[in-house]
Parts: sequence; C-alpha cells; structure tokens
Amino acid sequence: MSQETFSEDVVAAIARHMNEDHVEDSVLIVRALGGLPDATSAVLTGLDADGVDFTVEAGGGSVPVRIPWSRRLTERAQVRAEVVRMYDEARAALGLPQRDQNGAH
Repeated sequence: MSQETFSEDVVAAIARHMNEDHVEDSVLIVRALGGLPDATSAVLTGLDADGVDFTVEAGGGSVPVRIPWSRRLTERAQVRAEVVRMYDEARAALGLPQRDQNGAH
C-alpha cells in the first residue's frame, strides 16, 4: 500500500516548531488523546499522512505514542489544522477551558 508522506524537511520544520514553541500543547495532546494521562513530556518525533508520533515520558519511562489524524492528510497546511483540532479536543477531554481565540497556534 502506498503511503503519502511529507518530505524530511517539512517533518523536521514541524517537529522543531512544536518542540520549541508548543511543548505544553504536545503534553496535553498525548495525555488526552494518546492514552497517557500521567505524561510529563512529549517530543514530536515524526508524522505522515495518517498520524503523528511522539516520544513520551510517562510512568517513569520513555514510550513511543502514535496518534492518528482525523483524516488522511495530503498538504502541509492540513497538519496545522489537525494539531489545533487535537489540542482543542484534548483541552475539552481534560476539562480545561478552551484557549483564547487570539492564541498563537
């Protein structure tokens, strides 16, 4: 089966942005959507058309976590929209107030 992927440069740029600017957002996402409510850190390590991969510190160890997108992605701009959707969904699942609509995401 052919799997659409993003170029290494695109994946590296997205990972760098998430790991530098949205560290806490990634933790919320893996806590709520990755099934690790005790996660203390999450590093985005990769992504493709079907999901996003993190290395997560939880329960005293490091574990890989893959979270599927809501649909197959084919364009870089869709990644941002999916990450924002995941973040909003994670906040709701964790009972946190929704982010300020003027937030930098």
